[in-house]
Order: sequence, then C-alpha cells, then structure tokens
Amino acid sequence: MGGFFSSNKMSAEELEMALSKAKDIVSSTPVVVFSKTYCGYCNRVKQLLSQLGVTYKVIELNKESDGDNIQSALREWTGQSTVPNVFIGGNHIGGCDTVTAKHQQGKLVPLLTDVGALGNS
Repeated sequence: MGGFFSSNKMSAEELEMALSKAKDIVSSTPVVVFSKTYCGYCNRVKQLLSQLGVTYKVIELNKESDGDNIQSALREWTGQSTVPNVFIGGNHIGGCDTVTAKHQQGKLVPLLTDVGALGNS
C-alpha cells in the first residue's frame, strides 16, 4: 500500500512551502474548508455552512496545482489525512462527522459567531 504514495514523495522544501501556504490561508480567513469537488462529505459540509449563511473560503485541492502537497501538509499539521478538513478561527475542527456533530450539539453556530463568519450575527 505504501508504494502507491511513496513514488510521488515530495521534498521537505515542498512540504514546508505547502504547510506555509495552508497556514497563511487558515490564519487570514475565519472559516476555511479544504475540500475536493467530487467528495460527498465535502459537499455536505459546504452545504451546511451555506445553509447557515456562513462566509467561508473553500480550497478545492483537486483544482490546485499543489493540492496533493497541501493535503500532505495538512496531514502533517493536523493528523487528518482526509477531506473535508475544516478550520474555524484558525483552529482545526475536523471533518464532516465532527462538523455535523458540533452542529447537532448546538456548538457550531457559537463558534462561527465568535469568529464573525455569520452574516446575521
């Protein structure tokens, strides 16, 4: 299984550049969703945020020239290798299950409100 990924190994410099880019995006935007256009879980999170009226930034990793590197950098940074990979207020929240669970527990809207990402707050 490792052979599939190891053939496309990136250098430490590429990882550092991708990590720096990801951190810049996260620190400059209250809500960020690292996503892939064809991912059903990503679409579910984006739909939820849109329904709530959240202002958020989406990075579609399959459309970015360095998307694979960014996803690898996110794995190094957060320990999460899958998308969606959601950040609110610079903090890693998690994926679809975590975001929907927070919403069901009534904890998502206060987080979004605290960072000024809800238009009606």
